[in-house]
Amino acid sequence: MGKYFGTDGIRGIVNEELDADLAFKVGQAAAMVLAENKIGKPLVTIGKDTRISCDMLESALIAGLCSAGADVMTLDVVPTPAVAYITRNCKADAGIVISASHNPYEHNGIKLFNADGFKLPDELELRIEELVDNPQRFVKKRNGDIGRIMRRHHQIDNYIEHISSAAEGSIGKLKVIIDCSNGAASRTAADIFSRFPIDLELIKAHPDGMNINGKCGSTHIDLLGRMVVAGGYDIGIAFDGDADRCIIVDELGNEVDGDKIMAICGTYLKEKGRLKNNSIVATIMSNMGFHDYAARQGISLTCTAVGDRNVLEKMLECGYNLGGEQSGHVIFLDDCTTGDGQLAAVKFLSVLTARGKKVSELVADIPHYPQILINVPIEGGNAVKDALMCNAELAEAICSEEKKLDGKGRILVRPSGTEALIRVMVEAENENIASDSADFLTKLIKKLVKIIST
Repeated sequence: MGKYFGTDGIRGIVNEELDADLAFKVGQAAAMVLAENKIGKPLVTIGKDTRISCDMLESALIAGLCSAGADVMTLDVVPTPAVAYITRNCKADAGIVISASHNPYEHNGIKLFNADGFKLPDELELRIEELVDNPQRFVKKRNGDIGRIMRRHHQIDNYIEHISSAAEGSIGKLKVIIDCSNGAASRTAADIFSRFPIDLELIKAHPDGMNINGKCGSTHIDLLGRMVVAGGYDIGIAFDGDADRCIIVDELGNEVDGDKIMAICGTYLKEKGRLKNNSIVATIMSNMGFHDYAARQGISLTCTAVGDRNVLEKMLECGYNLGGEQSGHVIFLDDCTTGDGQLAAVKFLSVLTARGKKVSELVADIPHYPQILINVPIEGGNAVKDALMCNAELAEAICSEEKKLDGKGRILVRPSGTEALIRVMVEAENENIASDSADFLTKLIKKLVKIIST
């Protein structure tokens, strides 16, 4: 991770780690980097989610971009993957999304895509960081070289058409409830899913700037699960704030995570001869049950470090077309250059129709090992995280706990790339064993953080 850019762009609490001044500098720096090998003005698209801070940060970014000579195409509130798609479709030089994804509303972030709709390479992010830290190198354009603003909010219609047409065949007359997380999907979900012959209800689709991800969406599915059962729905679908994640709820109210979405869609694609190299890319967080299921289906499962950026890099390196994360980021590379929650939902609904089964029946053969995940808050920034991950006592404790699992589970302790957290995950055949191990490691981490911070 760089000084500003984490695993998924720049993140922080607004007016603490991320403010208008930083956004302005990022805009200036991005415009300068993009202009280096460009004849004429670079064109940058900008989209945002529904957070109250998005307007402020958008204005600062636009000011920085235009002052350094870039033209800006504003898209208003759109899902993150829509910005990637529109950037590529409009032949823009880059795209920017203002969003903190699944994080609470007081957080926000800045994500950048290149001209091909892929996340900006690390080397370009580092060059932007260098300029941000050396503002004396900024070049302010004058006269006709100053950038212009173009408002092209209608471009979202092309994205909606693209996602709607990506179904694997027809979608049947299902009763569907969708949780938009009071985020970007509130703008697009009705237009996308009303094109299919389903009985559709949307919830959490009335953003007010402060209710995004508020006890709703892909990270809080309890309400959706209850509503699915009470309303007799065939399926529930939950997106996160910028709609790049999708979590399914079956007709019994049980969660179907990203692992299972990939398993179901991957098996279907393999049967159709369209799963490239009969392989799926997942992450080290993927459940061992997913591995078991994939092996039985003759599907190779390749795992990367956590982060959809890492998944995508492996997919491009090996020529694979399906990958993602347990959290609901699923990349269908033949259709989109990044994780897209609404695309994943369309794919799943069409496979569900083709199979002619209930969701619970469709996923019944995918085992699930008990998995305990605890997020430990960390103060002191990346320096404390780095010191903790290098701590010998913690390394020895992890090794000792892994031996107790006797090859029938695993432990993963890692720093979050987007939040001030250390994530502790323990997976085992027995939930009590997993819980005891996770609790022990969590207490040790809290103790070590106090020592490191003093």
